[in-house]
Amino acid sequence: MITRHRLDRRRFLRAAGTVIALPAFESLGRPVLAAAARETRPKRMVFLSFGWGCTYESWYPKVEDVGPGYTLSKGLTPLERHKADFTVIQNLTNLRMKEGHWGSTYWLTCADRFAVPGSTFANAISCDQLAAETLGADTRFTSIQLSCRNADGNGHGPGLSLSWDERGKPMAGWETPLAAYARLFGEEGDPVERQRQMLADKRSALDAVLSDARSLGRRLGSDDSRKLDEYLQSIRDIETRLTKEERWIGKEKPKGAVEPPLANASGVDEINLMYDLIVAAIKTDQTRVATYRQPVETLLTSIKAGINSHDMSHYAPGIQTEVSERRDAKQSELLAGLFDRLKAVQEPDGSSLFDHTVVVYGSNIRQWHSVDNSPTLVAGGRSFLRHQGHLVLPEKNTPLSNLWVTLLRASGIEAAAFADSTGTLPGLLG
Repeated sequence: MITRHRLDRRRFLRAAGTVIALPAFESLGRPVLAAAARETRPKRMVFLSFGWGCTYESWYPKVEDVGPGYTLSKGLTPLERHKADFTVIQNLTNLRMKEGHWGSTYWLTCADRFAVPGSTFANAISCDQLAAETLGADTRFTSIQLSCRNADGNGHGPGLSLSWDERGKPMAGWETPLAAYARLFGEEGDPVERQRQMLADKRSALDAVLSDARSLGRRLGSDDSRKLDEYLQSIRDIETRLTKEERWIGKEKPKGAVEPPLANASGVDEINLMYDLIVAAIKTDQTRVATYRQPVETLLTSIKAGINSHDMSHYAPGIQTEVSERRDAKQSELLAGLFDRLKAVQEPDGSSLFDHTVVVYGSNIRQWHSVDNSPTLVAGGRSFLRHQGHLVLPEKNTPLSNLWVTLLRASGIEAAAFADSTGTLPGLLG
């Protein structure tokens, strides 16, 4: 009898030669649903960073008001409907980061910028890229990096990315919703055979470069040899990307996951569209790791703030404080909308996409030029995190890297330590 077989719904649909949404047949539905319920849903990670910090006096909850029953601060009030699903953490500090204008450059790396002798700028692999090595192994995009135009005025710092590879080099990001849509869901420009030929040509070029580089390496001194090793690592990274591209040639991108965005969106509209694209990319399993380096300057323009973001960040009583608080409220409102969208996506086992996606929202900068007590909000991921409401860590200047170790372990990534970490955060691990 057919009810005795474990029906593979996806295989059945492929055998039909097309993709058709089936009704929930009573005689067949139970085995399918039971299998779906037993299947472990993939974990996802989203990192959102903003420049210039926040309004310290009105963004953070009161330090004496801790636990799940705390009262939301003014700056976080738009998140009220999601209060049970996120944790606000105080006393985390990126201990090696001293630059008051660099909101994101070292946020996910916690690296020592002076680690390379003779250099005033060095970085290391970021937390998201460590996660992507495991979580992104089977997706079209190992990770996606979203950014914003006009680096000046957004308070992020050099590098133009939240994501840094194992060599400490910034990962290129898509700066507009339209560019992100084109890569995630747009039509491929060349026929399949042409794509294969282009990849083969790239491989041939890489082979020639490697041969020449190895020959050259035998004649170099120690300093130049280190430079060559770094160059060869970049070639190996390209080879890895080409291998992944080959696996996805001829596989269509999801259709209708999200509407094509406007070309000239900025500020509030831009952030909303980027959030739409993040949800669509994760929902369709295009990726399981995403970062977004958000705009601040155009956000202020779109809410008619009448002041630039740098002046706003050095707020004082009057218009500067009022604008800073409006900025906080608008960012929280947009974040609440992202959570709504993640919660609206149902997984096969009846849970939501939000339950299996951890979203981190924060910055290296607290306020003005202060870089202690980094604003930090961790949301979602109910399948592997236990939310604490308002968590005030007992030690001031607890390494921010402790949070990254905690989230990596919670996501199933083996990480004994990360950067200058000293342990995990209490209570968050599910």
